[in-house]
Amino acid sequence: MLTVPAHVPVMLERCLEVLGPALEAPGAVVVDATLGLGGHSEALLARFPGVRLVALDRDQQALELAGRRLAPYRDRVHRVHAVYDELPRVLAELGLPRVQGVLFDLGVSSMQLDRAERGFAYAQDAPLDMRMDQSTGISAAEVLNTYPPGELVRILRGYGEERYARKIVEAVVRERAREPFTTSARLVELIRQALPQAAKRTGGNPAKRTFQALRIEVNAELAVLERAIPAGVAALAVGGRIAVLSYHSLEDRLVKQVFAAGAASTAPPDLPVVPERYQPRLRLLTRGAEHPTADEVADNRRAAPARLRAAQRVREEQV
Repeated sequence: MLTVPAHVPVMLERCLEVLGPALEAPGAVVVDATLGLGGHSEALLARFPGVRLVALDRDQQALELAGRRLAPYRDRVHRVHAVYDELPRVLAELGLPRVQGVLFDLGVSSMQLDRAERGFAYAQDAPLDMRMDQSTGISAAEVLNTYPPGELVRILRGYGEERYARKIVEAVVRERAREPFTTSARLVELIRQALPQAAKRTGGNPAKRTFQALRIEVNAELAVLERAIPAGVAALAVGGRIAVLSYHSLEDRLVKQVFAAGAASTAPPDLPVVPERYQPRLRLLTRGAEHPTADEVADNRRAAPARLRAAQRVREEQV
């Protein structure tokens, strides 16, 4: 039986602080769109005794483990096996046209990183899988072994921001013709050999950008996020709040764009008075992206790249 690993939720107090004012009323509903191991959800349920939780995750192991963590609150929890861009369908099936809070904690969960067999961590030799939902989709090994070279270059450049994408892909194509890739250690060693010496002296493990790119491709993370953040905003009742934790610039850029568009007037220029229908739908609750404190990073190194953005729904759509 799976055991619940130790888990430190990222920027927990700040997330509770930005979501809290919308969750005080009895019967308020909060969505944890990326349940993971349930640390944020557990804290929300404990801090706000009247709140009901809808929790989504594409990872069935995470749902099982989080269910044990949340067992004391089971009467207020509805867990759903779903990807977070399926939020509109989930809420419709539950008869919830609007909610008071939405939380996204993006990226890879601690459980996925710590279980070597999932293949997310470049520091451990494991099967090259990287699927957040192991019941569907193609693995990272399949991507490496079957994608055309040009497509692999696009993925490493676009999703990993890897400046040496072409060198790495040339080595991958040469090696996969000799023997298909199956494990992470072989890929890590190939990347080390393909990169110039200067590129290996700074920036941590030289494989991290390639692993990030493969993970994003395998799980269609950016395409899902492009649908999920607007869906999260649309699900909010007036006064409701949304908080998003992202872990790399590609995610954060998407969140920033959606929030900025919602917080801007859509009125044509030069109108002397802006009608209600053109007024902003959102009020930004964070000044840019907030970062974890130095103390938090010292306690939890995985919090270091986190960026938090939050917003409040201030009016309904006008048609």
